[in-house]
Amino acid sequence: MLSKNEWDTLKTVIVGVADGARIPKLDVSLRVVNYADKTDEKEIPEGLYPKQVIDEANEDLEVFCNFLRGEGVEVLRPKRTPHPNYYNYCPRDSVIVYNDMILATPQPLRARYKEYLAMHEHFEPLERLGARYIEAPIKYNEELYNLNCLGDKDTLALNETQPCFDAANVLKVNDDLIYLVSNSGNKRGAEYLQSLVGNKRVWTLEGVYSYMHIDSTITLLREGLMLLNPSRIKSVDQLPKPLQSWDVVWAPDPGDIAHYPDYCNSSKWVAMNIFSVNPNLVAIPNHQHELRKELEKHKIECAMLPARQQRTLGGGFHCVTLDLFRGK
Repeated sequence: MLSKNEWDTLKTVIVGVADGARIPKLDVSLRVVNYADKTDEKEIPEGLYPKQVIDEANEDLEVFCNFLRGEGVEVLRPKRTPHPNYYNYCPRDSVIVYNDMILATPQPLRARYKEYLAMHEHFEPLERLGARYIEAPIKYNEELYNLNCLGDKDTLALNETQPCFDAANVLKVNDDLIYLVSNSGNKRGAEYLQSLVGNKRVWTLEGVYSYMHIDSTITLLREGLMLLNPSRIKSVDQLPKPLQSWDVVWAPDPGDIAHYPDYCNSSKWVAMNIFSVNPNLVAIPNHQHELRKELEKHKIECAMLPARQQRTLGGGFHCVTLDLFRGK
């Protein structure tokens, strides 16, 4: 049994690397999924991230890894060979590990095609133990992308011509999966995921956040307790039924989180992209003192760790991890 939720005691995890991280050459997929809000394509950077960004990100990832090892967690890493078109920084984006399934999802960015192969050596032993390893098909054709989304945040980037989604559009809640419909995940993707999980249920979340992933909107802290983004969720009635009875911690405003000049790959709410090591311990950015105070009211200990380039590279502690085993 692989990981089935976001909070049981962590046993084995993959933590990303920043080596060779780059913004790919502009194409239709990158334009509509990541930069639909840009009116001038000249504002979109291209090429390798600055050396300072990569070095600081790797330093902070190493601190994170050492913290996890100190908690008794087995830490694995992707291959450090730089991804030719994007990065291996956010393992969460490309693979869902759930119950007996390892699913490499049909990601919307052409540049991220087969990004999961950097982690494949860690999946092979699990296959031998009986895990289902699935590489979802994807065809990067023009019909998949909706150019009408440019400059219109109410229009999503993906058409419904085929299943397409990042793994980070999904949260695991034991027998339920919560799937955000957004620029990085269409409704066909939720239907495809449902076809793979048998009697488990995939619940869609729509109309709350169009940009990308779910984990800067909802963070599941432990069973029955969640952290919500008040700028996107106004009432638990907006949430899928399995979460409507949960207690809520409303995330405080994270303030102005710095990023490298001209490179910003996420909003300030990446600060609530935190990671549960067990039901009573989370890793959070070391500048989020108000968030720590709110979590401690609920008897959750906070490990305050450096995350200097999380907004630049677009990934907090939840994004840069892929939990393989939790629980006993």
